[in-house]
Amino acid sequence: MAKGMIRAAGAVVWRGNEDDPEVALVHRPAYDDWSLPKGKLKHGEHVIAAALREVREETGLPVVLGRALPPVHYMHEGRLKRVDYWLAHALNDQVAVDGDEVDEVAWLPIEEARRRLTYAWDRSLLRAVGAAPLVTTPLILLRHALAGSRQEWKGDDDRRPLDERGRAQAEILATVLGAYRPAGLVSSHSRRCTQTLKPYAERHGLEVREETALSESGYDPRQAERIVRDLVTVPEPAVLCSHGKILPELLGMAGEALRGVRTADHALAKGGFAVLHRAVDRGRATAGAGDRVVSLERYAT
Repeated sequence: MAKGMIRAAGAVVWRGNEDDPEVALVHRPAYDDWSLPKGKLKHGEHVIAAALREVREETGLPVVLGRALPPVHYMHEGRLKRVDYWLAHALNDQVAVDGDEVDEVAWLPIEEARRRLTYAWDRSLLRAVGAAPLVTTPLILLRHALAGSRQEWKGDDDRRPLDERGRAQAEILATVLGAYRPAGLVSSHSRRCTQTLKPYAERHGLEVREETALSESGYDPRQAERIVRDLVTVPEPAVLCSHGKILPELLGMAGEALRGVRTADHALAKGGFAVLHRAVDRGRATAGAGDRVVSLERYAT
């Protein structure tokens, strides 16, 4: 039986000025090559978690993820390999390497980095870096994790908790959401929504703001729209957790608030989330209605 596709993840890590950034390349002595930090997913590992782990293992750098870059595909030992990449802003430039897998990290301007890279697919990826702004602010719209059967639950549906698989999803999300470092946490007051955000909130010492207007039982389109519009005017990353029936409309509200862009109304699986990246208009001093949508990404958990 033919083996399946190899999955890997990594990042184009950058530092400095958005107009003249430097990116981090790693030298691998086993291959004597220069590449972007990346590596294979562990069994059951979320692709975003893998990207964070590989960057940290190969460079020692803590990063915040930005928009996704086009995935790279190539053949490796007779198997198709897919590498998912993101832009990643380095929170500091203090690299640390183990000397075995990676023995050197070089910070280089984009054009010099392109010349240094060993592989054509890495060089082509750097061309996508300049296709949109480097600095974006994410708004994450999250559907609550698995919470058993609505039909089998006998009590108030707003009190229905996450089941065992849902709690496991929430723990995964605690790591994955950390890739974007959202400080604003807003949720439907339903227990299954607040429980989905709880592990991330506890890990980072944050409070979850509960809003009845974002729930199935108390949904209020006008109030929900005010909440969404407020979230797209703040300069910090934020996450909003709600329900499958409501989230497509909330996503549409967010898109319309950003220069009238209508986002597609696709459903999210339980525990899935959409990341709407927006960039501040260079002519404005603060974020707000002048922002624009740079990308919209969807992920499962």
